[in-house]
Amino acid sequence: MTKGQLMAGEMAEQPDVLARLVDRAAEVRASVAGVVPDDLAACVIVARGSSDHAALLGQYLLQVATGRPVALASPSLHTLYRVPVDYRGVLVVGVSQSGATSEIVDVVSDLGAAGARTVAITNDPSSPLASAAGCVIDLGAGPELAVPATKTVTATLLAFVLVAEGLSGRSLVSASDLADLPGHIADVLADEAPVARVAAGLLDTDQLVSVARGYLLAAARETALKLRETSGTLAEGWSAADLRHGPVAAIDARVPVLSLRAAGPAAADTERLEAELVARGATVLRVNDGAEADLPLPPGVPEALANIGAVVRGQHLARLVSLGRGIDPDQPLGLNKVTQS
Repeated sequence: MTKGQLMAGEMAEQPDVLARLVDRAAEVRASVAGVVPDDLAACVIVARGSSDHAALLGQYLLQVATGRPVALASPSLHTLYRVPVDYRGVLVVGVSQSGATSEIVDVVSDLGAAGARTVAITNDPSSPLASAAGCVIDLGAGPELAVPATKTVTATLLAFVLVAEGLSGRSLVSASDLADLPGHIADVLADEAPVARVAAGLLDTDQLVSVARGYLLAAARETALKLRETSGTLAEGWSAADLRHGPVAAIDARVPVLSLRAAGPAAADTERLEAELVARGATVLRVNDGAEADLPLPPGVPEALANIGAVVRGQHLARLVSLGRGIDPDQPLGLNKVTQS
């Protein structure tokens, strides 16, 4: 088997995985609606790794959907510090592609016992996480063997859109936009030339910053992780707002910046940051749906779905950079497919 063959094959499955989930959209919405507390006070999302990045999108969308606070859990409070909590009126969403990460399973179980209603987003509906939750959203992505998660990440991003719609009882994106999504992702996967050009320019890069704001922050963080885990690049994902508060001092001509944006309220501020970084001498590589993009995204995709195409661009870039460095992205050194704790 050649290097990166598993990752490439699983990336190629993403349009079909997304299409199957789109076909089940009404089922997912209904299952979530069935477990929402009558007196919903807040939502909490429990995740680690790539799932935690997808949860960033969930944090935005669930708050838009409910008008209630949405937090990302601090699992150590429950697994290490054993803090007593009262979670009545709270919806807890546990996310794990394997459903086998013991920390996630334990926290979801404990919070359910503390009064929460619980939802599991997982690629294994027979997993411990699924057994611990009151509602299970099966990603249906099929076996994922490469260490870097790809198809389960994009499926989780779409799942959060559907969870938010199930919570609110209204559509956040149109039926036609959902139906068009798999085709858009197929187009992104087929468009390899710009990714190859950008990857060639990053082969000797030791550090990189990936930046976005709002909904696209999920993709910025996930892209940074993919570059770190596959190629060894010291990549960091930042909010455009946070980058200005100190970290920008470390950006110069030696540190390229991937800037991700899509049409929406956050786009203008991210674009202003791009100009500020260019003025500092940084190389800015743009990921967007405009004519100036280095890594183009499909035009007209709603911001809530644009993360998916941006994440696929990041997967593709990470794979090509790692291969260009002679590293097998299927089996990055020192990593395992399932993190047990």
